[in-house]
Amino acid sequence: MRTRLLGSLLLFAVSLAAQAPDVTVRMKTNLGDIDVTLLPSVAPLTVANFLKYKDKGAYTNTIFHRSVPGFIIQAGGYTLSGNNFVAIPADPPVRNEFNLSNTRGTIAMAKLGNNPNSATNEFFFNLADNSANLNAQNGGFTVFGRVANATSQAVVDRIASQPVPSGLFQSPFDAIPLINYRGGSVSAANIVVIQSITTLDAPVLPAISSNGVVHPTAFGGAAKAAPGSYIEIYGTALAGTTRSWTDADFSGAVAPITLDQVQVTVGGVRAFVNFVSPTQINVQVPEGVASGDAVPVVVTFNGVATPAANIAIREYAGALLAPAAFKVGDTQYVAALHSTTGKFVNGGNIPNVDAAPAVPGETLLFYGTGFGPITPNFPALGGRKASGQTMVTNPVSFKFGDADAKVAYMGLAPNFVGLYQFNVEVPSNAANGDQPLTITQGGAAIEQKLVINVRATP
Repeated sequence: MRTRLLGSLLLFAVSLAAQAPDVTVRMKTNLGDIDVTLLPSVAPLTVANFLKYKDKGAYTNTIFHRSVPGFIIQAGGYTLSGNNFVAIPADPPVRNEFNLSNTRGTIAMAKLGNNPNSATNEFFFNLADNSANLNAQNGGFTVFGRVANATSQAVVDRIASQPVPSGLFQSPFDAIPLINYRGGSVSAANIVVIQSITTLDAPVLPAISSNGVVHPTAFGGAAKAAPGSYIEIYGTALAGTTRSWTDADFSGAVAPITLDQVQVTVGGVRAFVNFVSPTQINVQVPEGVASGDAVPVVVTFNGVATPAANIAIREYAGALLAPAAFKVGDTQYVAALHSTTGKFVNGGNIPNVDAAPAVPGETLLFYGTGFGPITPNFPALGGRKASGQTMVTNPVSFKFGDADAKVAYMGLAPNFVGLYQFNVEVPSNAANGDQPLTITQGGAAIEQKLVINVRATP
């Protein structure tokens, strides 16, 4: 009976361990932060041991005292006090809990040779797949966590890349990595230090807001787009940085499909990522996405995907640049440019914009997105900077009030990705003052209700 009860209690304890939630800690080093997801469900005693050292501050100013290229970097045994290395007092050893393989990006406990149950305070990061060696040696080395993300792994690799000058110290510091060491005495500034370890709150998973996928707001913000359009995606925890793509992010002539660990699919096709931030992602819809009323959009950040959100995809979903700053009362003015001066067309009532009405006979430049296929399709509409002259395959017409305008060019704007340009001559018979602007493609007017100011000849 006693044996049966003990067995039941052990099963219950194992069940509790399996259900224990993962914990993420942040190691703040002088070469960057390393986020580590601890795995109490896999190694409960080892995780508790690590957290005990962390909670009493034993790991504050811990040094990385051993670096073996392509193998491991090791810490947890010594702290930095001035220019001196001080051994961290060790608590009783923890029982070995080898379960997970020593693969790249895992963190495991160091221990004494020929003693599987000798781990105390020292730990190491696996720089490579060390399973063939460390899984079989000394009872297997206990993996108790993983590097949480690619940004943190880059910091681990940065530490591992620091040189290890020979002959400076005796064991256990004979393989210590040093920062900016130029010879002579080693100072505190040369040592790689874990300045602190803190427990992070449970991570907020990336999510797209309800109705959070729209055509760019500066182009009307409609709930539909077309292949080649840009879309804006709003939500939470969508990225860890805030920036737009740069030329350095391009692979040759092709725009990035991954930007700072953010990827996006539209209808299952990888989109080109133009801008990332925690609350907003901008992408260009790739070619080849099928039309539909509810095409799924999924953001993946650091390997975690959002639930799908939907947007309508049409073959054509044209819209012109008309930002909120160009809206006065209920009137939305288009952001057209005078081709000769580069000034915005404006009747004088848009704040912080000089008055410069459109004049009959002059050429204005309009910019848009979502006007569909172009010919020739080289460079391709999706993810490439336009060069030379192209033409939309489905022509676009402009009307100023009741006056038809001549469109001298309708194609992609050179040196931009997915931005359309229209060179439009203001009709000679255009009426004076604010005029409704009608843009039609394929027999249908675009959804935006736009106005342009004209100063006609008296």
